[in-house]
Amino acid sequence: MTTPATSVSNLSLPLPRLAIPLGDPAGIGPEVVLKALGARDWSAIATVTILGTRSLLHQTLVALQQSSYAGPLPALDSLDLADISPPLPLETVTFGQASAATGAASFAYLQTAIEGAVAGQYDAIVTGPIAKSAWKAAGHHYPGQTELLAEGAKAERFGMAFVAQSPHTDWWLRALLATTHIPLRQVPEALTPALLTQKLDLLIHSLKQDFGLTQPRIAVAGLNPHSGESGQLGREEVDWLISWLEAQRQRYPQVQIDGPIPPDTMWVRPGQAWFGTEGRALETAHDAYLALYHDQGLIPVKLMAFDRAVNTTVGLPFVRTSPDHGTAFDIAGRGIADGNSMVAAMEVAVEMVGRRG
Repeated sequence: MTTPATSVSNLSLPLPRLAIPLGDPAGIGPEVVLKALGARDWSAIATVTILGTRSLLHQTLVALQQSSYAGPLPALDSLDLADISPPLPLETVTFGQASAATGAASFAYLQTAIEGAVAGQYDAIVTGPIAKSAWKAAGHHYPGQTELLAEGAKAERFGMAFVAQSPHTDWWLRALLATTHIPLRQVPEALTPALLTQKLDLLIHSLKQDFGLTQPRIAVAGLNPHSGESGQLGREEVDWLISWLEAQRQRYPQVQIDGPIPPDTMWVRPGQAWFGTEGRALETAHDAYLALYHDQGLIPVKLMAFDRAVNTTVGLPFVRTSPDHGTAFDIAGRGIADGNSMVAAMEVAVEMVGRRG
């Protein structure tokens, strides 16, 4: 992934300070962190602190050295490591087997990172993947890392966005989800004008603050097939979504807000811009896309950018990014996990911190 991360860093300013909690010890988080740290010289653009357990990193490094992986890896002694003692006994980890102990460890890693960011010790947190089931087994009942981050930062208004830069055209894909980890049947009830206003406000603020876009073009999806087809396939669009969009255009005259765009066609132009299959797509694709529920946004994002997409939480007082993949317990410990998304998450964090100054 090529980002302009170094171009926005003023050499007279301190380097962005990244905190990287390792995620679930039994997953691929420690592996992709080590691969990402070996992928480039991070000291030129950031200071990086790892939050985890030294014995876990050592076990992961040994497993990588014994695998078929032939890429560069960092020396453990060269890392800035905040060695965190796990709340539950965590000796030799069995890769691929989450437990209450691994859940307690990953929770402690993230909580320590949040406390440091809130105290001003870190500018950004780049999170490794966790297992929600392991958190629950350890007694921590959160829908995901996003909610714990918001709680720790005392952020009442926050959102989940995904960004990626195309390796084919350098075009930037940006998508924000209006609703996230809720059952599909709850989506129509959760979607309200107040909620969408909050998410749109967060998106516009992030586009300006984190990406330097003062007059962005935003596409907003419809909820129903064909955006309801004038109420024939669902009434949310005609009952309130269309009028809500008009009100937002009045609120933000400097922003182009298009919609409700039928969900099955909204992603055609981004796909063309990503893969470079249509010449005008780079000019006509939107700067950001507001999807109304989880799979409506993430199926196309992962189809285009599975190994490059970065999850970022907007609305926090510090930057948070993460790879757009899970713990992948089925391949953990085998040395075959792709570290590109972690590299991208770190590079995007550096870029966003640089934009915020």
